[in-house]
Amino acid sequence: MAENHDYWFPAKRLGWGWGLPRRWEGWAVLAAYLTVMLVLVRFFPPDTQPMWFAFGVVLATTVLVLVCWLKGEPPQWRGPTL
Repeated sequence: MAENHDYWFPAKRLGWGWGLPRRWEGWAVLAAYLTVMLVLVRFFPPDTQPMWFAFGVVLATTVLVLVCWLKGEPPQWRGPTL
């Protein structure tokens, strides 16, 4: 398969999904996601506000997967070659 460097996230070599970002835009999205996780831990601690924390994690992760789906290489299952 030819490499297309317009994708922000490459498909994983094994399994299904995406690997680490290939372009700066992908790194910016990943940094924003990690920042949101830190903000959630700080302002909605899971030990005192588990519902709000879980809601924030699910929402942020859904947005991350959506961005990966739209801007990443099309995912497909890739198993080990024998």
